[in-house]
Amino acid sequence: MSEMVRQDEGEGRARAVKSLQAKRDMYTHVLAYVLVNSTLVVIWWATGGGFFWPLFPILGWGIGLAFHLWDVLMPGPTEAHIQSEMEALRRR
Repeated sequence: MSEMVRQDEGEGRARAVKSLQAKRDMYTHVLAYVLVNSTLVVIWWATGGGFFWPLFPILGWGIGLAFHLWDVLMPGPTEAHIQSEMEALRRR
């Protein structure tokens, strides 16, 4: 029985480590996005403004960042969701 508990704790630890790494990667992505795009805006301003061309990388990269945030922050299916779906599929 204690072997099962250790295995469950090991799996839980592995999931927690994976989750924490994903969050750290997300924060790194956000920081890079802010720093790079801020630099582009400063370059735009320093060269006299005009057409706001930094909008293109801000929006383009922003779409990718939004998907990364969604992937990390939105929970995947829980065991309850999986069981519910399995039951619904059995009834068909």
